Amino acid sequence: MDNPVDHIVDLGLVNFVKHPTNREYIIYRFADEARAESFEKSLIESKIWYEKDADKKHTAKYILFGIHKKDFNRTAQINYDVEAKHKKPFIPFKAFRYFMLIFSATAITLAILGYCEQQKELTLHNKTDLTIDRAD
Repeated sequence: MDNPVDHIVDLGLVNFVKHPTNREYIIYRFADEARAESFEKSLIESKIWYEKDADKKHTAKYILFGIHKKDFNRTAQINYDVEAKHKKPFIPFKAFRYFMLIFSATAITLAILGYCEQQKELTLHNKTDLTIDRAD
């Protein structure tokens, strides 16, 4: 499989891109300083060489890390771990989260029960149609 950094299309869904001038390097960008610090700490622990810089675009400040392409697989795992560590829950309120879980499970259960009952009705309806046809 191709290296995901080598793809032409960048929709901004990931926080890494090719270096604009040197294709042997990957640039990781972080808008959150806590994530950048965790990423840097993990790079140091893994003994991965990197260059660090900052860039300001419009109102956002990005912390940039330049890493050689050969270390992409290792840094990708570090990046996933950092994102997981700093990830916020999709539904922040625990009570609402459990309500949505119970509501969804109830809706799916009712849908399955309704489907099963409908199949019973169709089977009964088909059997009665067959017996009427035979009597004629």
